[in-house]
Amino acid sequence: MKVVLQRVSEASVTVDNEVIGSIGKGYLLLLGVCEGDTKQRADKLMDKISKMRIFPDENDKINLSVADVDGEVLIVSQFTLYADIKKGNRPSFTNAGNPQLAEELYEYFIEIAKDKFKKVQHGSFGADMKVSLVNDGPFTILLDSEIWE
Repeated sequence: MKVVLQRVSEASVTVDNEVIGSIGKGYLLLLGVCEGDTKQRADKLMDKISKMRIFPDENDKINLSVADVDGEVLIVSQFTLYADIKKGNRPSFTNAGNPQLAEELYEYFIEIAKDKFKKVQHGSFGADMKVSLVNDGPFTILLDSEIWE
């Protein structure tokens, strides 16, 4: 699993000109699933995300978690995180998880996020989504569950 975590002051996801998820201050999480990913990997990744301290404290030191700032989370599926451009200029997505596995783990990721965070919104798996955000910082972190293997 890969996650692009962006600290945002606001973010939303739109499908067919309708906003289906919207948050204020918090995290936008773009989630990619590959073959071999499991619920255990999702658990480890979510645990790490929930404990990260990337919000400034009263001394402007990066020291607070999303929970500490009463933050929110928006989760969007993004199979293109597994794009392979080793050959040619057109990306291959053969490293992305099959749609059934990816959707199952995406839904699981949303459910475990609801246990960790005050407000969780999400996109629609497989839909053509438009994501809007105001990256706060900018602050972006790439996470890959394979680092714990």
